Amino acid sequence: MLRITVHDNPESVTFQLEGRLAGPWVREVEECRHRTLAGRRQPAVRFDLIGVTFIDAAGKAYLADMHCQGAQFVAADCLTKAIVAEVTEPPMPNGERPQHEGESHTELK
Repeated sequence: MLRITVHDNPESVTFQLEGRLAGPWVREVEECRHRTLAGRRQPAVRFDLIGVTFIDAAGKAYLADMHCQGAQFVAADCLTKAIVAEVTEPPMPNGERPQHEGESHTELK
């Protein structure tokens, strides 16, 4: 289940999501976003993910697409922050992901 609350301000629209961003709920978020923004100038779009408990592959792909369209994200817990970091970081030419401070990688051969 997913609850979507729209906070519509003159300068931005925030979609507050609570629950699972997965499966058919991803389409529901997109339909809500499309209806809310129809016929409007391009306001800043934000997704508040603080109440999100699960994100599947379709949810990640949706967030990546929204990031490409200029959306911003608000995340609080480690998992959601990691997913936001993953979908907002530019891909590296060799397909690897960037290493963050305090993070180490060990290559197994």
